[in-house]
Amino acid sequence: MSKILIRGAKVLGGEPQDVLIDGETIAQVGAGLSAEGAEVVAADGKVLLPGLVDLHTHLREPGREDSETVLTGTRAAASGGYTAVFAMANTFPVADTAGVVEQVWRLGREHGYCDVRPIGAVTVGLEGRKLAELGAMHESAAGVTVFSDDGKCVDDAVIMRRALEYVKAFGGVVAQHAQEPRLTEGAQMNEGVVSAELGLGGWPAVAEESIIARDVLLAEHVGSRVHICHLSTAGSVEIVRWAKSRGIDVTAEVTPHHLLLTDEMVRTYNPVYKVNPPLRTERDVHALREALADGTIDIVATDHAPHPHEDKDCEWAAAAMGMVGLETALSVVQATMVDTGLLDWAGVADRMSLAPARIGRAIGHGRPVSAGEPANLTLVDTAYRGQVDPAGFASRSRNTPYEGRELPGRVTHTWLRGKATLVDGKLT
Repeated sequence: MSKILIRGAKVLGGEPQDVLIDGETIAQVGAGLSAEGAEVVAADGKVLLPGLVDLHTHLREPGREDSETVLTGTRAAASGGYTAVFAMANTFPVADTAGVVEQVWRLGREHGYCDVRPIGAVTVGLEGRKLAELGAMHESAAGVTVFSDDGKCVDDAVIMRRALEYVKAFGGVVAQHAQEPRLTEGAQMNEGVVSAELGLGGWPAVAEESIIARDVLLAEHVGSRVHICHLSTAGSVEIVRWAKSRGIDVTAEVTPHHLLLTDEMVRTYNPVYKVNPPLRTERDVHALREALADGTIDIVATDHAPHPHEDKDCEWAAAAMGMVGLETALSVVQATMVDTGLLDWAGVADRMSLAPARIGRAIGHGRPVSAGEPANLTLVDTAYRGQVDPAGFASRSRNTPYEGRELPGRVTHTWLRGKATLVDGKLT
C-alpha cells in the first residue's frame, strides 16, 4: 500500500498522535486521522522519531567484505533505526578518489536499506602526506561533504590547515580522529590506574586533547568547520566547550560505548573491549554524558567497527580495535541518557538524527516529524527490556561488548521514504 497510518505514536515522546504516510512523504500528523485506504500500524504508545543518522560507520566494502558489506551494514542500520549512514574511508582501496566514493554510493543505492553517504579520505591512502582529491569527490555523484582519515590522525598541522581551507570553499567539514601518534606508540588501553596494574601500554588523554586544541585553533584561523570524532575524555569536553564559547565552528561526537563502559572492563582481558579511542574512566563517562546533555557534544555516532571472529578472538595485544554498534546504539542512549533523566526523546532525536544530518548535509534526513516532510521514521518500543544476543544481529560481525547485558528499548519499525525496511523487528 502507498498509505500507512501509524496509530497512537508518541511523536518525540509527546502525547499519542496518528501519523499518515502517503508515498514517500508524511501527509498528516494529528489525533483521530482516517485510516481509509491505509495500512494501519498500531503504535500503542511507542515513541516515533525521525530516522536516525550515523555520521561514523565502517561498512568495510570494498576490501574487507569478511567483516561487513554495504548490504549487511545497511541491514544492521535499518535494524537499529537508521535511515542514513556516513561510510568511513578506510576501505581497500581507500576512498580517496571520486571513483571509490561513487562505488560505495552506488552500492548503497542498490541495496536500499538506508541511504549511504561516503566519507572521503583527507589524504591519499590515509598516509597523512598529500591531500586527496577533495574537490573531485565533492563534485562526484556521491557529493561528498565530510572528509576524514579516521583510524589515523591528520597529525601534520600544515596538511590539516590545507584541508580546512579546501573544504571551506564548498561548505565541507573535516572530521578528525584526534590521536597524537607519538604519544600513543605501543598504547593498548587508557593510561591510568588500571593500565598500570595490568601492565598494558597506556593511552594518555592528552594524546586526544592536544590534537583537538590544535585543530579548533586552526579552524578558527581558517574560518572553516571541524568535527571531532569519538571524543572520549573530560579534558576534550572542556576544550570543545571553550572553543564554542569563542564562536569557533566545531562540532563533536560521542559513541554509545564511551557513554556506558569504562576502562575497568579491560581487567577481563577480553578483546571485545579493545577500541580506539580506548574506554576511559568513570569520571570521563560522566563528563561525556553531561556534555551530550548540554549540547557541548553535538551528536551520538556509533563508530560501528565490525571485525571477523578471528580478529577479535585472540590475545589482547594482537586483537583489532573496534566494536559493532548500529543495532544497540539507541538502547545504550536510552539507558545512559533518557532513563537517567539527562535527555528527553526530543533531545535524542536532535543528537541522533537532526544534528548529524545537519553536520553532514544529509538532505532529506534529520527532518521534523510533520506534514510535508520525507517519511524517514523510526518507531521504538521504549518499555522493552531484553538481553543483547549478537546471534540475531544483521551485521556480518558479532564483536559487541554488550552480549548478555540487559538493555532497554527496541526498534520495531523503520521507514525509508515511506518504505518499511523493518517491520515488527524483522527486516523486510
